[in-house]
Order: sequence, then structure tokens, then C-alpha cells
Amino acid sequence: MSVRIRKPLFLSCLLLGLVLLCSTLTYQFSVQHGIDALREQGNRQLELHTRGVESEIERFVWLPGLLQLNPVTLQLLQSPDASHQLEVNRYLAAMNERSGTLAIYVLDSGGRVLAASNWRRSDSYVGEDLSFRPYYTDAMAGRPGRFYGIGSTIGEAGYYLSSPLRVNGRIAGVAVVKVRLGQLEAGWRKAGADVFIADENGVIILASKPRWRLNVIHPLSQERRNQLAQSLQYHWASLPLLQLKSRRTLSPGLDRWELSDPDVAAPEGRLFLAQSRTLNDTRWQLTLLSPLAAVKAAAWTHAMLAATIVAVLTLLLIAWNERRKVIATRLSAREALQAANSELERRIEERTADLSASNERLLAEIRERELAEQTLRKAQNELIQAGKLAVIGQMSTSIAHELNQPLAALRTLSGNTVKFLARGAYDTAAANLKTIGELVERMGKITGSLRSFARRSEHADGQARLETAVDAALFLLQPRLSRHPVTVQREFDDVLLAIDQTRLEQILVNLIGNALDALQGVPTACVRLSGQRDGGRYQLTVADNGGGLPEQVRQHLFEPFFTTKPQGSGLGLGLTLSASLAAAANGTLQAQPLPQGAAFVLQLPLCPEQELHHV
Repeated sequence: MSVRIRKPLFLSCLLLGLVLLCSTLTYQFSVQHGIDALREQGNRQLELHTRGVESEIERFVWLPGLLQLNPVTLQLLQSPDASHQLEVNRYLAAMNERSGTLAIYVLDSGGRVLAASNWRRSDSYVGEDLSFRPYYTDAMAGRPGRFYGIGSTIGEAGYYLSSPLRVNGRIAGVAVVKVRLGQLEAGWRKAGADVFIADENGVIILASKPRWRLNVIHPLSQERRNQLAQSLQYHWASLPLLQLKSRRTLSPGLDRWELSDPDVAAPEGRLFLAQSRTLNDTRWQLTLLSPLAAVKAAAWTHAMLAATIVAVLTLLLIAWNERRKVIATRLSAREALQAANSELERRIEERTADLSASNERLLAEIRERELAEQTLRKAQNELIQAGKLAVIGQMSTSIAHELNQPLAALRTLSGNTVKFLARGAYDTAAANLKTIGELVERMGKITGSLRSFARRSEHADGQARLETAVDAALFLLQPRLSRHPVTVQREFDDVLLAIDQTRLEQILVNLIGNALDALQGVPTACVRLSGQRDGGRYQLTVADNGGGLPEQVRQHLFEPFFTTKPQGSGLGLGLTLSASLAAAANGTLQAQPLPQGAAFVLQLPLCPEQELHHV
């Protein structure tokens, strides 16, 4: 392989390596930075949700001990007769209604329910044996009981708080309060947070997404499943494993989860940052899931931007180095030529008089060659200038393309004005004449924009209302819209763009006019104008459902005089002029293929005051 081939290949590989290295490092740094920011935000949300759960539980902690102060309750434990039971039932029902709990009941020392707030209901707890419940055994051991489970009577989930009841210093029974925590789930859903609480068994007991409830976050052995089934803590729930595809620990209390969620199509939408915290006075863990999709998308954007910057800088450095070598080569050649001329003169002077004539002829030949070189350079400069004038001439010919629609509108309005004057409808005729004047003024601005194409004008950085420009373009194209039934959909904001109003109208007339050309013969023709903000810029998309853009056509779309229209229907300068006007305003114009039809994406900078208003 020759040096001439090896060197470009080496530079290409070096450039590719630098781009890949820079984009990879930028992606990793951006992901880490995004995760750190997401973790800080999650810590604040986790603290807020944790305090909300703990405060909700603390509201009812004092209730079981309150029954110790009721003498009738203590009398019922000593002598459980019907009169005492009725009085305690009514007392518990009133307390349950006032406190907003699910149920309050009293168990004797054997674990049987003596009185309950739901004593009137058919599914009352009175008479049930609940000695198998952990909150009973904890209270009988002299400790406050805390237990979450599904009721064995009606299958209603709740959080149980228990306290021992003492008579003469001896534990004679247990007071139990069952509270509802479902309002926490409603609050999480309203806040749009993905939150769940798992108990000491790893079973999700509360969750913002109902489908997560009673799933386990880690596998349970068959022996443990049998124990939970016998305890009826979760009633008869099968306790399936949470659809967790992968789990990687980043730091204590911080994991990276990937869920196998069938409702999410994109894999990026299944990645979450999981932050967990243990609740006070419980063995529960509250977990907050923060989606990582936005972090990944931002990291990819930063990586592509860094790769582009590195590639551009590297190419500029290579171009500068090559330019330096060319200049050095020219200087060396010039010095060598001067040295050769000096040596030649010295040898000529040493020659005899017989060679003087030959020397004169040689000098004359040198002067002729210098004159020829000067003539050649002058011709070259004239060719360059002629090329510039030819481009300007090409742009001036596009004026016919730009004025077709305004001339058609003028023709229609002038003809209608004559008819209105003949009928005596002077107000309508005056309005038409005013519109004609506006169109003439607009045509003057359009012809003036041809000069701006060759050089930057003072109006290139003006301001334009997008809604006004679209209205003006559709007005100019109204005759064509009326000839063919075309639906025009408008889905954009009325933003203020940093471009001259007339130039924006020119671009829109070209784009919408091309869309109408592509929709000829389409039964349900539709032109859709949609927009969205992109930082400090605004992106307007003009799409149609026509025949689309083949690959060989897209490669030449923005070349002068390239057109797919029949001969005589267009000069092929509309898109060239539109792209040039967009570029003069620091914008871009690109073509995008669609499954049905084509789209042209115009991106222009927003005015500074528009950006501040948006922020």
C-alpha cells in the first residue's frame, strides 16, 4: 500500500477513534451526572413520602392504649357478661367512627374476640379466634404489636396496631386497631410517583401501581411460602415475583432496576433508579422508582454533540496542517526557482559574446511567458467573477417562480374589483383594492429578497410571527387550495422567529406549494403544519400524504435547477432559495421521508424575548 493511500487511511482511523472515545466518555459522564441529579431529587421525594407514611401511622398509635383507660373494657375482661359486652361494643363503634379506622376490637387472654366495633355486621369479628396473629402474641408478651395483613374474615387488607390490656398488673387481654393505608396509594398516584412499600418478607403491601401489590421483590423459598400460606397474612394470594428483569446495586439503598413491563414498548422506558429507605418502628422498606429514560436520552444527545465537535475540530486541524504544508511547498518552490534564475544569470554572464544573442532570445521568451501567466491569471479572475454573476442570474430567474401565486391573486382580485365597481359595491371594491396594494407591496419585498440572496441584508435578522406568515402563505396559495380539496392541519405555536417576515413567507409558500404539487390526484389530500420548541429554536414541519420522496430524488433536492415537475412547471430553484434564506437566518431546511408522503423540517432561532418569555 502506497504512502498516499496509507496516510488518509490512518487519519480516518484516528479521527474515528477520537470521535468514539470522546462520545463514550461524554456519554458515561452524562449518565453519571444525570443519575447523581436524579438521586438528589429522589432523596428529597423519598424523605417526603417516608414522613407521609410515618405520620399516617403515628395518627393511630395511641388508640390501642386508650382502651386501658376505659373501666368497662377492663370489667369485660374480668367478667365477660352480655351487658358489659354490649356497652363495650357501642363504645368501640363510636371510637371507630370518630377516628376513621377500619375496626377496633378487644381480645381476651386466649386470643378470642370479646367485643368489636363491627358487632352489628354479619361479618363481625366477635367470637373469632385470632390467637395465630403476630400482633396478639406481641401484645401478650408486653410489647406493642405492629402487623400488616389481609383480614381472615372478609379479606380486607389493613395495618394492625395492638397494645396489652392489664388488670391488676396482669395482662388480661389485647386491644387492636385496624387502620386503612390505601389513601397513601391514592396520594402517590396523584403525585405521579412510582412508589411501593415492601414488608419484612419482601412482599409489596402498598404501591402506586395496583398491579405491583402483593408481588414479591425477591424470590421466596417454598418453605417460607408454606409458612406465609399457613399464617394467612396475605389471605390466599399467590405472591408472584415482581417482573424484575435485572437488578444492579450502585450503592447502599440505591439500585438500578429493569422491569419487564408489557405496557412499555421501548427498553429505555423500563429502566429505573431504585432508592429505598427503612420506615421507623417497622421492618418495612419504602422504595421510589425514578425513570432513567430522560437521563439516557440526554446522555446520547451530549455524546453526539461531543462527537460532532471533536470531528469538526479534528477536520479543521487536518485542513490547517494541509494548508500549511501547501504554503511551505510553494515557498520552497519559489526559493528554488529564484536560486535557479540566479544561477542561470551567472552562467549567462560567463558565456562569451557569441551567446549574447541567445541570452536576449531567452530573456524575451521569459517575458512572453510572464505576460502569458498574467493574461491567464486575469482570465481566471474574470471566470470567477462570471461564475458569481451566473449564480446571481440563476437566483433572479426564480422571481417568476415566487410571483406566480401573488400574480394569480392579483388577477383574481382585480377582476372581482371591476365587477364590484360595476355593481356599485364600493366597500367591497375598496377592500379588494387595499388587498391589491398589500400584495403589490409584498411583491416588491419578494423581488428585493433576490438581492439579499447574494449578500446579507439588514432585514435578514428581523422578526416574524409564524401565525401571520402561515396565514399569508395560505392566502397566496388559496386559488390552488380551492381547485383541489386539501385539508390543512395547523398544530403549531404563534412564536416570534428571528427572520424577516417576507423571507419566512417565501419559504412557507415554497414548502406548502411543493406539498400541494405532491398531492395532485390523492383522494384524501392533507397538509399538516406542526411545530415544537427545541431549546432556543423552533422546528416547523410541513408534511403531506402524497407519493413521497425516492432516495435518488432526496440526494438532489436542494441543487439548483433540479426538479421532478413536468417541463415548464418549475425551474427547480424553490427549495434552493428556501434553504439559502433559512441559512441566512442561522436556520436549516431538511427533507424527511415518511411511510406515506414526505416532510420538510424548517428550524429557525427564536427571538431573545420569546426565549425569555418561554423560560
